[in-house]
Amino acid sequence: MTTIANILLFARQRLPSSETAMLDAHMLLCRVLATGRAYLLAHPEHVLTPEQAAQYADWINRRAAGEPVAYILGEAGFFDRDFRVTPAVLIPRPETEHLVEEALLFIQQQPHISAADIGTGSGAIAVTVAANAPRVTMHATDVSSAALTLARHNAAQHGVNITFHQGHLAQPLITAGITVRLLMANLPYIASDELPKLDVSKYEPHLALDGGSDGLRLIAELLEAVPQICQPGALILLEIGADQGAAAAELAQQTLSPQFVSLIKDYAGHDRVVRIQLAP
Repeated sequence: MTTIANILLFARQRLPSSETAMLDAHMLLCRVLATGRAYLLAHPEHVLTPEQAAQYADWINRRAAGEPVAYILGEAGFFDRDFRVTPAVLIPRPETEHLVEEALLFIQQQPHISAADIGTGSGAIAVTVAANAPRVTMHATDVSSAALTLARHNAAQHGVNITFHQGHLAQPLITAGITVRLLMANLPYIASDELPKLDVSKYEPHLALDGGSDGLRLIAELLEAVPQICQPGALILLEIGADQGAAAAELAQQTLSPQFVSLIKDYAGHDRVVRIQLAP
């Protein structure tokens, strides 16, 4: 007989010790039982069916091997909603919410603008901004057809209207003659030689992680395209790695000679978003 108490003991023994190990165990069990965490704590004697126990054991073994919970469950929370995710896209992270917050502040001042999310992946940025600012005309690009299929699903799930374009960085917008007043991107920013050393590389797509020799290759390429896709006075928001702030800001200054460039820090106090304001 498998109870909540003894299957959580199994999870504790299987999962590597970490700050999130038991949170992960509880989250997976809540999904199996279709209940909340409070129920797990209040009813340790609850008996699982054999099917539930088998499903949970499989998920715990996958988590013990390092597979992210978001891929096991097929969804991840971001900002104010949940998004479907698969190994075809990067898992949305809380750090990226700083970019969304800054975008929404900018939109408050001019709500009828056009915007673009370059390298949209799951669509988390584009969908969240579009859902919170429905008067914005939103475009999103990605080179991956699998990512765009997922992003379209997430857009439909949250009832937002986004025009998706397949292609490399901003090239689809350039080809279509589209210009925007808000440009957003969370592009790959991990240096190629660092990527194999990181756990994130074991499950998440290298296409969404590898930023070239210095981690800034794609960011530099996008900045070169800015004069073709951004309107005067446009705001550009780019997520970066924690140690890339100074280099990314200098790159923006050299490439665009903008009105100003600033850095936004994440919850841990690291540089996380480059904010570039073009001259009117």
